Amino acid sequence: MKRALFPGSFDPFTIGHLDIVTRGIKIFDEIVIGIGKNSEKKYMFSLAQRLTFIEACFEHESRVRVANYEGLTIDFCKAIEADFILRGVRNNGDFEFEKAIARTNRHMSKIETVFLLTSAETSYISSSIVREILRNNGDYSTFIPPQIKF
Repeated sequence: MKRALFPGSFDPFTIGHLDIVTRGIKIFDEIVIGIGKNSEKKYMFSLAQRLTFIEACFEHESRVRVANYEGLTIDFCKAIEADFILRGVRNNGDFEFEKAIARTNRHMSKIETVFLLTSAETSYISSSIVREILRNNGDYSTFIPPQIKF
């Protein structure tokens, strides 16, 4: 079975994230969306809220599950028996950042990272942009999956 971990903080989960998972499930038998704890981030949504948001998006897709984890992503991959890490890349800056992490992870664990380019329609969307829209009472509805209700 080809299982991939799609790690992130998903604060909040966007249509860009949804696009990567939807396209990734065509490649992998199962995708685990792993909500990692980053001690340096201040979150807008609680872990429980983020889990609920993402689960709502995939309630009819049995090959996608959601879990949370702490510590190194590669350790969580080993715990869930994932041989791949799935990552979305929006631009050159993302690629350079993700490339360094992917090489480090492969060196430490032999776990491969698979990159999917974001679609043109979602390449400008980020969770931080959505949070800024939310903080300023803007219309965020086109940036998040319709299953997510704040």
